[in-house]
Amino acid sequence: MQRVVITGGAGFLGSHLCERLLDDDCEVVALDNFLTGTPANVEHLVSRKGFRLVKADVTDYVHIAGRVDQVLHFASPASPIDYLMLPIETLKVGSIGTLHALGLAKEKGARFLLASTSETYGDPQIHPQPETYWGHVNPVGPRGVYDEAKRYAEALTMAYRRTHDVDTAIVRIFNTHGPRMRPDDGRAIPSFTTQALAGRPMTVAGDGSQTRSIIYVDDLVEGLVRLLRSDLAGPVNIGNPYETSVLHIAETIRRLTGTSSEIVFVPRPTDDPSVRQPDISLARRELGWEPTIGFEDGLSRTVDWFRDLAARPA
Repeated sequence: MQRVVITGGAGFLGSHLCERLLDDDCEVVALDNFLTGTPANVEHLVSRKGFRLVKADVTDYVHIAGRVDQVLHFASPASPIDYLMLPIETLKVGSIGTLHALGLAKEKGARFLLASTSETYGDPQIHPQPETYWGHVNPVGPRGVYDEAKRYAEALTMAYRRTHDVDTAIVRIFNTHGPRMRPDDGRAIPSFTTQALAGRPMTVAGDGSQTRSIIYVDDLVEGLVRLLRSDLAGPVNIGNPYETSVLHIAETIRRLTGTSSEIVFVPRPTDDPSVRQPDISLARRELGWEPTIGFEDGLSRTVDWFRDLAARPA
């Protein structure tokens, strides 16, 4: 039985990873300070054998007694509304938190998986984005606190690999959606869905022509697990290469919810990427992975989850 430590284990992605690894008969220790995650995301796992939730801030220290086979570093604010409100915390978890998580992997001889992001590509000048592209990021813009935290975390991970021979992997995660997203996290899909379900205007940034490539969480988790259990160092793009406009995402959600909400246009945030599409050739070739859940099928599942959430008693 593998013993796995997941930082950010009570977050959106972390909670799905906890669930998947428990299903695979792993023992899971989830660490979270609940800054943007919540114990509610893993409350259905607490009674399961082999699961432990620990309140801990990885920027303070990381200590786990006993054997650890794998360390997955997923702790970080991840939505613009979060990291713009928590800029120092975001930079600290990407730097000090990554240092501590890597130190744990080094101490235990564990494989280390860093959750990096497509935001390392910034507002890209190469399209679609392959892993060999170095990115086009504004380090002093408001989004730089997240983009540069992840770019630094990648550099630190590779330094530990080269200097200390730690078995590391880096995944660059593209826009992901599914159950347990926070309705108020400020990202496009939760915002559009909660606005539509409430009959409020749906706020699209700019003219909505900027593109995104969205992946349903189950597909993402499958790719993450395959990378974790491979010997690839990465970075590896895990995302859905189906590219569409933000306006089309909003229009699809409006149709799936059956709402009469109007779509209104608001100013685009500073340094908002104009395009986003992963080149997943590496994941296809080396991991035998590609997404299997279609654009509308995935969105429908996410909308259903938000609808159920809205119907629950307050």
